[in-house]
Amino acid sequence: MNEVLLLVGIVIMICILLGRFAENLPVPSLLIFIGLGMFFGVNGPIGIQFDDYSVSENICTICLIFIMFYGGFGTNISSARPVLGKSICLSTLGVLLTAGFTGTFIHFVLGLSWTESILIGSVIASTDAASVFNILRSQSLALKDNTASLLEVESGSNDPISYMLTLVLISVITGEEISVPLMLFQQIFFGLAGGFLIGWIGILLLRHFNFEMEQGRTIFVFAVALTAYALPSLLGGNGYLSVYLCGILMGNYYIPDKKYLVHFFDTITGISQMIIFFLLGLLVTPAQLGPVLIPAILIMVFLTLAGRPLSVLLILAPFRSSLRQIGVTAWSGLRGVASIVFSILVVLNDVPMKYNLFNLVFCIVLMSIAIQGTLLPWVSEKLQMIDLHGNVERTFNDYQETTGVNFIKIHVKERDRLAHCLLKDAFLPSGLLIVMILRDNDSIVPNGNTEILPNDLLVAAAPEFEDRRNLSLYENVIRPNHPWLNKPLWKISIPAGCLIVLILRDGVSIIPEGKDVLREGDVIVTARF
Repeated sequence: MNEVLLLVGIVIMICILLGRFAENLPVPSLLIFIGLGMFFGVNGPIGIQFDDYSVSENICTICLIFIMFYGGFGTNISSARPVLGKSICLSTLGVLLTAGFTGTFIHFVLGLSWTESILIGSVIASTDAASVFNILRSQSLALKDNTASLLEVESGSNDPISYMLTLVLISVITGEEISVPLMLFQQIFFGLAGGFLIGWIGILLLRHFNFEMEQGRTIFVFAVALTAYALPSLLGGNGYLSVYLCGILMGNYYIPDKKYLVHFFDTITGISQMIIFFLLGLLVTPAQLGPVLIPAILIMVFLTLAGRPLSVLLILAPFRSSLRQIGVTAWSGLRGVASIVFSILVVLNDVPMKYNLFNLVFCIVLMSIAIQGTLLPWVSEKLQMIDLHGNVERTFNDYQETTGVNFIKIHVKERDRLAHCLLKDAFLPSGLLIVMILRDNDSIVPNGNTEILPNDLLVAAAPEFEDRRNLSLYENVIRPNHPWLNKPLWKISIPAGCLIVLILRDGVSIIPEGKDVLREGDVIVTARF
């Protein structure tokens, strides 16, 4: 056990350190983690023997749950609405067409049976959300015509279709007696119902339940994501579809303190991606890749240059998409972790195959990330699809939670210098903007001629303070024998370079004034510069 913990700790530290280094490389950073896994693997210098497909499938599934949930959570439906129809068609019909075209190629070129060929095509038919998100964000790749939103929604929502096709074909090949229509109905119905129901209940509880525990909302949403996958799966539904829809629903509703959720899941999904790609690199045996290398190259070339482009063309042409958008969308069909997880599922079900499907799909995914991922910025530039004035982060919901703008409130009293001033005449620091005035239960959007009255509550937007390295905050509890007890702040002597910035009293935050008297139990927050 200690050896395993030591390995996990070392690997995660190396992954984190390499992550910063990988940002400056011209190749997708996910390749670094695959290479690291192979370095530790059986044919690498470390030589760890690991071939447990069952453990790998369980770990990858758990990681994929959070990747799928966060992919939905970060999807901005407002930004994606103009391309929502295209995205849904690509993530459903597009997967079916890609699986069919690729399966037909495999059958006639590699000589495999129809069922085996279509199974391989189904496993690799979906594009990978983690890979697409990683490249769009790391390369700051803003694309014209809402193409980034198109790829975001498609790659985040097409895994469930590929998963359903894989399950059906596994059952058919292994001779399991099933009703295909009933199985598809259960997958879709319980997947949709579970995602909407669990997501809606989660939103209601988040908005109306008082979480006493610090970070209680974050832990609650973590549990909601697990439930959204597990419950529909137990009922025969598609857990990936459910957890993705649950993420979309929760991400596009107002949730208090959403920025803490964003930071938490951003970290979780980052670690999940590292773990998955490292684990897959550790699981593969490079010495056994020889027999599948040529078939993998042939499938990859067809999929990249024919199967995916033809599917995209047939779907986007009726929408009158430009050839440039069709070209970028076709090239952006990166294969990734979902395909490998589905291939492990095939291996665990002892499906008779000519080739080791895990090794075959691993090679296809590796080449897809290396070639398509590396060349995606170049292809986008050549097709003149890069929006130089855009920001790819605007297509993600968490953009609104990571901007450097804070909202503050200012209470106006009778003797304040702002009282009875017109807003255009009020002296306000540069960078401070009054965006709303709350007056007698009314909300006023002000302009320069709006008069500020006593008892108004001004809501102002201001840039967030970033230089936290030079600012330290300290807490001081007022106890029965504390020398500041029952004294007003103006009578307290504090060292130079210190300022009392906050008083926490019975769960309420108080901005201090000189006349405020300190009470027993108060928590004094002092800033030291």
